[in-house]
Amino acid sequence: MTASNIVELYGVTKAFGALTVLHDIDLNIVEGEILTLLGPSGCGKTTLMRIIAGFEPTTHGRVIIKGADVSNLPPDRRPVNMVFQRYALFPHLDVFDNVAFGLRLKKWPKDRIREVVRNMLQLVQLGDYGNRWIHELSGGQAQRVALARALVNSPSVLLLDEPLAALDLKIRHHMLAELKRIHQETGTTFIYVTHDQDEATILSDRIVLMNGGRIEQIGTPEEMYAHPRSLFCARFLGETNILDGAVRACESEVTYVDLGTGTVKVPTNGTALAVGQKVSLAIRPEALQVCRRAQPAATEGDANALEGTVEDVVFMGSRVLYSIRTPVETLKYQATRSVDGVMLAQGEEVRACWRPEAAVLLTH
Repeated sequence: MTASNIVELYGVTKAFGALTVLHDIDLNIVEGEILTLLGPSGCGKTTLMRIIAGFEPTTHGRVIIKGADVSNLPPDRRPVNMVFQRYALFPHLDVFDNVAFGLRLKKWPKDRIREVVRNMLQLVQLGDYGNRWIHELSGGQAQRVALARALVNSPSVLLLDEPLAALDLKIRHHMLAELKRIHQETGTTFIYVTHDQDEATILSDRIVLMNGGRIEQIGTPEEMYAHPRSLFCARFLGETNILDGAVRACESEVTYVDLGTGTVKVPTNGTALAVGQKVSLAIRPEALQVCRRAQPAATEGDANALEGTVEDVVFMGSRVLYSIRTPVETLKYQATRSVDGVMLAQGEEVRACWRPEAAVLLTH
């Protein structure tokens, strides 16, 4: 075991009858990090979390926690705790007794329980709520009680299975900030499951993007957004423009891609390519520079360009999202409210430019 790894998965495979939902998963989770399992519904992320927790056995593979093989141990013998989407709080107990429940099962002294539970309620900012009943709490408050109950046993790893899914957007964003604060104060390793890319990018130290029971890519939110390694990753994390084409020529530093209406260039970045090979370019909306067709582009002379027509304009407060129809693809362009002080209008003819390094070259 590497000293910094608290959870290690080796060849984890899970099948339900003839259906295999996890395929040979290898994953190391670093002690003290927030790692998010991200992906669409049915990709296997919750099953993987349940295997780590001990609620599901593996079909093949090993689960190592703190250097010990726990593959065959039940949940109560693993140094983990779990927060469920529906909280699983006891309605017949008040807030204090919900949080104290696990400690009483372990027969802790009453004075010690009182001290630890009060400190935990202070941590989740519910210090004055110990006597409240569960039905008297808001969704965000109930989530904090569930967090306190999970953390009061000082688990080495806290597993959170879409814990904010039932909350509205404003409360969800507030709870994300609270989770980061609690993580910083406790130092506990968090493994978080979500299908929401915003939750993943706001909260995570690292993201594990899953698809079809396999890991597509692992990296920091910045790495995943700026350097997707597959079309799935490029499309799943944030808005992106995908331009399909074929390699026309390939040099050591630059690859020329034929889009059907013209040729653009993109850094090769060591990718092994052949002339005629089908490829795609991924370009984020904010990486485009757009000007009216009659105006010069505010880019260097080596920029790529497509001409088009503004098809749609969506005002989003401080940002404006444009759809620009080109002969190749309808491009999404994100700007800060105006271009040269004036918003573009639907029907205007424009030129969309991007620097070669703004595009990510993806093979099929």
